[in-house]
Amino acid sequence: MTMRNIISPMPTGNGAYVVHRMLEKGIPGYTVMPYRPLRELFPPSLLTVGRFTRAHLIHTTPDHAIFHVRKDVPVVVTFHNYVIDRFMKDYSSPLRYFHYRTDLKLFTGLAVKCACAVTAVSRFTAGLVKRDLSPRSGVRVIYNGVDHNRFVPAKRKPSGLSGEIRVLFCGNLTSRKGAQWLAPIAERLEPGIKIFFASGLRPSGLRLDHPRLIPLGPVSHDKMHLVYQDFDMLLFPSVREGFGLVAAEAMACGLPVVATNCSSIPELVDDGRGGFLCPLGNVDDFAEKITHLAHNPSMRREMGQYNRHRVERMFTAERMVGEYRALFSGLLS
Repeated sequence: MTMRNIISPMPTGNGAYVVHRMLEKGIPGYTVMPYRPLRELFPPSLLTVGRFTRAHLIHTTPDHAIFHVRKDVPVVVTFHNYVIDRFMKDYSSPLRYFHYRTDLKLFTGLAVKCACAVTAVSRFTAGLVKRDLSPRSGVRVIYNGVDHNRFVPAKRKPSGLSGEIRVLFCGNLTSRKGAQWLAPIAERLEPGIKIFFASGLRPSGLRLDHPRLIPLGPVSHDKMHLVYQDFDMLLFPSVREGFGLVAAEAMACGLPVVATNCSSIPELVDDGRGGFLCPLGNVDDFAEKITHLAHNPSMRREMGQYNRHRVERMFTAERMVGEYRALFSGLLS
């Protein structure tokens, strides 16, 4: 059936926005309504986002969905992450944690109550939502997808030990992304192994200063496939991931991943086959696994090929778009 008008009010500068743009590209009638994240400092200002565009269904994140609700228009909320539980206290500033536990928790709860359907981008995230918020309709898991026709392996030979081993970190330089461990990890690496870091979609956060930490600066998402292709592996020491879009994109580009064994990451990275999963914050283990991959080009190549095939099987944009299209069709029919 024709989808009619689906609007998606979304703040820019995050992975969820990238995903909803993919839905806009793949679903006729689906339109993203972007707004600057600063507007969320005064949530009532969001009441005007897309308000004068006709909508038969609204699809957004739960954070501020309550400000986009309209009479007699069904709302679908998708949890791309979950930060309102007490776990986040040690990985947030006092002010941000206060925001998580007060207004954001309130708005999220209200969004779940008014939603006709709730989805989450991983089993891990769905479990947290069920535990804390108990949506009456349950939680449907729809994994995020990547454009595996754009994110492809580079046609080049892997680096050898005679040259530099290039490790990529890509993400906002925050404690939640594990940026505080980059310098200690770099300190434990051999001189020929360098960590390059792109500062994510919101280029602010921790200051990093180490001779083996090399900044790439902010990189637009439409250039990221070229960045992945220039590296030997991805370092992903994140503390909490709703899905891990960066890891999936790197995997599609044929990179092995050294990541934290937490949250949704084991649903993406197959430990020992597509990379290595390390205990949370264990910089010695991260450095050891990076060094092991640096000394084994054949392992890097085999793990990269495994990851590429895993993305083709499980995490394509086509699969994701098809699942959302089916969900929206059911609600609109």
